[in-house]
Amino acid sequence: MLKAVIFDMDGVIIDSEPLHQKAYYAMFKEVGIVVSDELYDTLRGKSTINVCRELIEIFQLKHSATEMVAIKRQHFDVIFKTDKTFDLIKGVRNIIEDYHQNGLTLVLASSASMQTINRIFDRFDLNKYFKAKLSGADLKASKPHPEIFVKATQATGFERSECLVIEDATNGIEAAKSAELFCIGFESIHSKNQDYRKADLVIKSFEEISFSRIKDILS
Repeated sequence: MLKAVIFDMDGVIIDSEPLHQKAYYAMFKEVGIVVSDELYDTLRGKSTINVCRELIEIFQLKHSATEMVAIKRQHFDVIFKTDKTFDLIKGVRNIIEDYHQNGLTLVLASSASMQTINRIFDRFDLNKYFKAKLSGADLKASKPHPEIFVKATQATGFERSECLVIEDATNGIEAAKSAELFCIGFESIHSKNQDYRKADLVIKSFEEISFSRIKDILS
């Protein structure tokens, strides 16, 4: 029986990926590297610290990962404050309210920093719906490692068989399946070059997974 839903944030709750991409490429330029679109696609869904560690190894950079994270965060802060175009993903507030009103426990499991998570949740008044928020930046491993979803499941207070994950990225879907969770792949108009083959269900609209439609999905 479904009792809890674990949400990713970027690409599921908000379309902040364009903001992150702008901040990343500003950081790439500042540290003097050229990251191809193909390489960038493999980094989606991973925490910033782990992205920076990978880039240091690939490009043999002298910068530390913490230095690169700080540079990226500075650029993101400016973009966040000045870019007024981004908003919640269409339909996600309705689905969050739907689940909450029907008694499902909601937990966030995002690779974003807790600072960014709190900023987004405060801006869009989402805290009242969620029991817990987990940041991959606070963990040892990054998606596609299952650690964040293992901990998110624990935070719900329910068994794996009673929880499902909503993800939009290849790394997140792999992490959810490695944690032995039912995973819904959200293939939105914002998704680019992501692999949904491992997802248990693929949707293109949140209307497809209203509570009435998925309440028995784990039975």
